[in-house]
Amino acid sequence: MERTNHSVVFEFILLGLCKSQNLQILFFLGFSVVFVGIVLGNLLILVTVTFDARLHTPMYFLLINLSCIDMILASFATPKMIVDFLRERKTISWWGCYSQMFFMHLLGGSEMMLLVAMAIDRYVAICKPLHYVTIMSPRVLTGLLLSSYAVGFVHSSSQMAFMLNLPFCGPSVIDSFFCDLPLVIKLACKDTYILQLLVIADSGLLSLVCFLLLLLSYGVIIFSVRHRAASRSSKAFSTLSAHITVVTLFFAPCVFIYVWPFSRYSVDKILSVFYTIFTPLLNPIIYTLRNQEVKAVIKKILCI
Repeated sequence: MERTNHSVVFEFILLGLCKSQNLQILFFLGFSVVFVGIVLGNLLILVTVTFDARLHTPMYFLLINLSCIDMILASFATPKMIVDFLRERKTISWWGCYSQMFFMHLLGGSEMMLLVAMAIDRYVAICKPLHYVTIMSPRVLTGLLLSSYAVGFVHSSSQMAFMLNLPFCGPSVIDSFFCDLPLVIKLACKDTYILQLLVIADSGLLSLVCFLLLLLSYGVIIFSVRHRAASRSSKAFSTLSAHITVVTLFFAPCVFIYVWPFSRYSVDKILSVFYTIFTPLLNPIIYTLRNQEVKAVIKKILCI
C-alpha cells in the first residue's frame, strides 16, 4: 500500500478517560449499563412506531431513522471503550482508527441533516396543517431522508480524504477514548496547520448551515404558534420543545469541540462522551416523555 511506504505507525494508543484503575472499573460498570440503555431505548422507539399504524406518519418515520443513527453512533466507539476499561494497554489499528473517524462524521453529518428534515416536517405540520399530507408525500420524505445520508457521506468522505496521504511516524498516542480527527491529524509527521483549518472549516460550515436552518424553522414555527388558540398551541409547543431539546443536546457539544478542537483541556473528553453516548441515550427518553401518543402505545405494548 502507498501509505505504508512512508508511514511506520500501524496502530494508535488510546489513553482513555482516566488512568485510575478503580475509576476504570466503575466506568466499565456504568457505561455498560448506559450502552444497554441506548440499545433498548432506541429499539423501543423502533418497535413502538412499527407496532401501531397510527404512528406511521412522516414525523415518526424520521424519528425511527434518528433512533437507528443514534444506535450506530453509540456503537462505533462505546463497546471498545467499555472493553478497554479492563485493558492495561489500549490500542487500535490504523484502519480501525480510520473507520471510527469515517463513521463518526458520516453519522454526525447525517444526524444534523435529519434534524433539519424533522424541523421541516414540524414546520409543515404546524404552519400548513391542511397541506401536510400533500407536501410531506412519500416522495418528499424519501428525498429528505436520502439527502441526509448523502450529505453525511459527502462530509465524511471529504474529511477522510485529508487523511489518506498523511505520514505517521510517531508518537502514536491519542488522548481520548476513540480516534477523533483533530487529535489524529496532530500526530502526522508534517506541518498540518492548513489541514487543521480545512477540517475545522468543513465541519464548522456544515454545523453552522444546519444550525441556522434549524433556528430559522423553529423561529417561524414559534411565531406562528403564538397566534393560535391555547389548546392547539399547547400541543404544538409540547412537540416542538422535544425537538428543540434534542437539537440543543446535539449541537452544543459540537460547538465547543470544534471551536477549540486542538486544546488539551479534559472538557473535550467530557463533551465527546456526551456527544457519542449520552445524546443517543437521552433522545428516546425525551421523545417518549414529551409525546403522549408514543407513551400510550408503549403502555399498550407493555400491557400497563
